[in-house]
Amino acid sequence: MAHWKEITTNEEWNTIFEGTTSKPVVVLKHSTACPVSANALEEFEGYLSKNPNTDVDYILVKVIESRPVSNQIAEDTGIKHASPQILYIKNKVTVWNTSHWSITKQHMSAVLN
Repeated sequence: MAHWKEITTNEEWNTIFEGTTSKPVVVLKHSTACPVSANALEEFEGYLSKNPNTDVDYILVKVIESRPVSNQIAEDTGIKHASPQILYIKNKVTVWNTSHWSITKQHMSAVLN
């Protein structure tokens, strides 16, 4: 089972973003105040509990508590902010992203595995 790591600083994000040239990353932007986001987190954790792609790092950003990090991700990727939102970043390029009810175990499996 893979696990996600929460990041809370722009320094952590910068290190992770630069590191996508050697290892891709999946970022879940999560709102702790939103029921749709709670569902997305459940789907994210469900995907990670089964047979996730282990060649990827999994990151969680709480968009209310870590707003500067969330904003920096939007700026660095060129993907307009949404929450919940999931981004798959490889070589500093977002190769897939989706949001809201489209964040499902099945969708993640189809893209990542």
